[in-house]
Amino acid sequence: MAAVVSDSPPNPSCKIMTFRPSMDEFREFNKYLAYMESKGAHRAGLAKVIPPKEWKPRKHYDDIDDLVIPAPIQQMVTGQSGLFTQYNIQKKPMTVKEFRQLANSDKYCTPRYIDYEDLERKYWKNLTFVAPIYGADINGSIYDEDIDEWNIAHLNTILDVVGEDCGISIEGVNTPYLYFGMWKTTFAWHTEDMDLYSINYLHFGEPKSWYAIPPEHGKRLERLAQGFFPSSSQGCDAFLRHKMTLISPSILKKYGIPFDKVP
Repeated sequence: MAAVVSDSPPNPSCKIMTFRPSMDEFREFNKYLAYMESKGAHRAGLAKVIPPKEWKPRKHYDDIDDLVIPAPIQQMVTGQSGLFTQYNIQKKPMTVKEFRQLANSDKYCTPRYIDYEDLERKYWKNLTFVAPIYGADINGSIYDEDIDEWNIAHLNTILDVVGEDCGISIEGVNTPYLYFGMWKTTFAWHTEDMDLYSINYLHFGEPKSWYAIPPEHGKRLERLAQGFFPSSSQGCDAFLRHKMTLISPSILKKYGIPFDKVP
């Protein structure tokens, strides 16, 4: 009897996949990335990797309180009915210790919630109230320098060649950025710089939530956003790259745009 061969690509539903590599698998960044792609992880636009328990990118974090956040931003959000625009107002520098105290204060802290869905509802309901402070785009990394595996400062990709051999430094693309967030700090809908992959590691704190639209449906989101934000669209065809536009999941569902989410 002849074998039945399927030509359908993996992950046909384009769902966000979660991976738990062993330490041996984790040591080979490029090889593991290729493995993830072979499973169709890239079709979701985002994948989650849970590092092996024995891997620690930094021995401890009790020595970063004096680290300065040079240009914190306050994220002002305007809009209604699931459609919002985000404006960033630069604030004066503060230390990580000062930021932590602010994030944990009654004014800015995460509200009580029952489960993820409850917290998600509270996020979209309260988006325009109490503008949070974001410690964003801080040059550098807090990985220990001797970390070889998945070191965001040295991933051993072609981008390292651009930096080391060509002497070209593109901040946030082939150099690492550090971020300190609090309840409601947000990266608006966007595609990554130069359409490259982006890698984020959560060092500590509350979980970070992500929404992702499969790349094959990205143009549909862009067309929808152009219709809802015509003035922004007229000023720039690629205005979503400005990271100012927030569209809620309820709007995406209403207009049949596939998406997935992961905490």
